[in-house]
Amino acid sequence: MNNHYISKLEFHKVLEQLSNFCSTYLGKEFATNLSIYHDATTVKQKLAETEEAVRLIYKTGIPSFYDIHNIDIYLIKLESSQSLTPKGLLDLNNIFLCAQELRNYFSKDYIDEKDFPILSTLFSQLYSNVGITSKISSSIIDENTIDDKASSGLQSIRKKIRNLEQEIRSKLNSMIHSSQFSKYIQENVITIRNERFVIPIKEEYRHQVKGFVHDVSNAGSTLFIEPISIFELNNEINQLRLEEEIEIEKILQNLTSLFYPYIEELKTDLNILGTLDFIFAKAKYSKSISGITPTINTQKEIHLINARHPLIDRSKVVPISIELGKNFSTLLITGPNTGGKTVTLKTVGLLTCMACSGLNIPADEKSSIFVFENIFADIGDDQSIADSLSTFSSHMTNIVDITKNANENSLILVDELGSGTDPLEGANLAISILDYFQTVHALTIATTHYQELKKYALITPRF
Repeated sequence: MNNHYISKLEFHKVLEQLSNFCSTYLGKEFATNLSIYHDATTVKQKLAETEEAVRLIYKTGIPSFYDIHNIDIYLIKLESSQSLTPKGLLDLNNIFLCAQELRNYFSKDYIDEKDFPILSTLFSQLYSNVGITSKISSSIIDENTIDDKASSGLQSIRKKIRNLEQEIRSKLNSMIHSSQFSKYIQENVITIRNERFVIPIKEEYRHQVKGFVHDVSNAGSTLFIEPISIFELNNEINQLRLEEEIEIEKILQNLTSLFYPYIEELKTDLNILGTLDFIFAKAKYSKSISGITPTINTQKEIHLINARHPLIDRSKVVPISIELGKNFSTLLITGPNTGGKTVTLKTVGLLTCMACSGLNIPADEKSSIFVFENIFADIGDDQSIADSLSTFSSHMTNIVDITKNANENSLILVDELGSGTDPLEGANLAISILDYFQTVHALTIATTHYQELKKYALITPRF
C-alpha cells in the first residue's frame, strides 16, 4: 500500500504505541516495521496469533522477557572461535535464560497446547541449556567482575592478593601511626597510585621517608610515596595481578567455548524471542484499547460496531457504527464542522489498516473487515508552496493518482471532495469522481457540505 495515503491515517502512531509494549529491541523493530497485508490467509493467521496471545495472557498472565541485547557481533566472534568479554557472555546467557523462562511459562499444567497451535509451535522451538546458564551465572557476577569461584586458580591467586594487601596495609598503618613517622604524614590514609600502595607525605619531609614518589598533589604540598619497606610486596601483588588477568582470559575462553556448538540455537532463540515479544505486545496493546479480533469477510464489506479511534482518549472518543459494501458501496457523510466526519473517515481507514496488519481493533464483537488491495485516503491539506500547489490542486493531485490506481479491491476515503473551488463546479466534479469510483466497484466513503452531493446520494443506486 502507498505510504503517502497510509500516513494520512496516522498508522505510524499506532505502531509507535505498539512498540512501547515490546520489551526487546527485536520486538520493537518488528512493531515499527509492521506491514499491512493484502492476502486474507496471511491476515487471518496474523490475527489468530494475536488472539492466541490475548487468551494466553488472560489465562496465565503476561510473560516476562529478559533485557535482550543485540548479539550479532558476539555470534560473529563465536563463528571465528574468538573469546568474549563478560558482558558478551552475559548477553548470550540471557538468551538461554529468557528461553528457559518462556518455556516454563508455557509448560504449566493448565495450558493445553492444542488451544494455542501457533504459539505452541514457537515455544517448542526455544532452546535452553541449564548447564551453560548455571556455569555462566556462577562464574560472572556482572559485566566487569569474574567470581572468585570461576576457577580454583583464580580463587588461589585472589586469596594471595588479599593476604598481601592485608600485610601491606598492616605495615603502612604501623608506619603512619608510629611516633617516628607521624609528623611526616599529611593524612593518616593509605591510598593507591599507579596500582601501588602509597602514603601521603608532607613535601618538606620527602627526604625523611625512603621510597619512590608516584604522584604529587595539585598544590605540590603532598607527595605520594611508596616506602622502600613495601616495594617487594607491591611487586608481588602486581605479578599476581598479571597472573589474575591471564587466568581470567583462560576462564573467558573456556566459558566462550561452551557456546560454540550452539550458534544456530542462539540465532533461532533470538528470532523467536523477538517474534514472541512482538506477538505479546500485540496482545497487550489489544488489552489497552479493549480490542477484539475482527472477522475477515470475503464479501467486500466493512461492518464496524461501536468502533473507536485508537489515538483518541478513551474517555472522550465517540464510538461509531458503520456498514459499507452490503446495501451500498459509496457512503456520503455530511454534518456540521467539528461533528466527527473526518474522524469517522480516519477510524474506518485506520481500523482497516490495523486489522490487515494482524492487530485487534477497538470495536465490539462481530465487527468485520475485508482485506483490501489498496487503501487510499485524501484527508487533510497538502498545500505546498514549494510545489506551487493550492489546496484544491493538492487534493486534485491525490484524486488523479487514486483514479489511476483504484480497482474493485480498493477502499477510498475522501474528505471534503471537490472543496477549495467554486461550489457548483466542485459539486459537479465530486459527483463525476464518485461515479467513477462506483464504476470500478471500489468501496468509497466521502464527506461533504455540498447540497448537490447529498441530493445525488439520495437518488442514486448503491449510494
